[in-house]
Amino acid sequence: MSVAVLGAGAFGTALAISLAGNGPVTLWARAPADMQTQRENTARLPGCPFPDALTVTGDLAQATKADALLLAVPMQQLRGFITENAALLDGKPLVACCKGVERITGLGPVAVIASCLPSAQPAILTGPSFAADIARGLPTALTLACADEKTGTALQEQLTTQNLRLYRTTDTVGAELGGALKNVIAIACGTAMGAGLGESARAALMTRGYAEMQRLAAHLGADPSTLSGLSGFGDLTLTCTSDQSRNYRLGLSLGRGEAFDPKITVEGAATAQAVHALAQKHTLDMPITAAVAGLLDRRLDVTTAMKSLLARPLKEE
Repeated sequence: MSVAVLGAGAFGTALAISLAGNGPVTLWARAPADMQTQRENTARLPGCPFPDALTVTGDLAQATKADALLLAVPMQQLRGFITENAALLDGKPLVACCKGVERITGLGPVAVIASCLPSAQPAILTGPSFAADIARGLPTALTLACADEKTGTALQEQLTTQNLRLYRTTDTVGAELGGALKNVIAIACGTAMGAGLGESARAALMTRGYAEMQRLAAHLGADPSTLSGLSGFGDLTLTCTSDQSRNYRLGLSLGRGEAFDPKITVEGAATAQAVHALAQKHTLDMPITAAVAGLLDRRLDVTTAMKSLLARPLKEE
């Protein structure tokens, strides 16, 4: 099974570098010239040279001839990319490598793929990982979720590398929600730390945020045990505790009252708004998500958000 990664951001580039250890891999980029010349993604992943087995191209038609395609494009751009290139992608195993909930529909990556291309074989690769770790060959474990067990098994075997270990599940809803919702909680944790509220506050937000993640996932039909694995608890732990996380860094900026670079894609920002709308639609209690949504659209400041969470009625855990 040949593999191509479509999208040359940091994560897509890192996956291509790791997968090239298994054999030839194609990385598609909109502007490939610098990477082809320098054999490195100096803009998004500096210091990680490309192995010889990695080919960079700007020819999407050529790249999509591969047997399996990894879609490493931002969540809010996924539908547009698939729709624009439907003829090239149709009928292929399509592995989403983004995390989030589509703001206009409330759908996750797998559901977006299925709605755009019913004949495709959708899957998602998600879990606790930083692009730099993967590209530098550091050990990383991820979840591969695919409803079709045969396709999932084939993808698991093909996409596992020396440093990248994949665990398989058929629960695509749980996997995509775990990867999306943890970003919202990471923004909350970053905000708490940026505002100087302390490690205890972060631990409380992680724990109660995890309860919110499970609440929504169970309501939408996910297996609760999926969120106790890599794509839920594992990713939550990593993202809420490291300033390598863009979502956590956005929260730090919010807590400190500082501007955040608008050129940096932060999947959790749009996801927070989408999940807040989902919670309201399904009348689910998700106060941390609501607070993050309020902070992002400037309806709340940090002090007001903290007081509103602390003033909630007392209850059993």
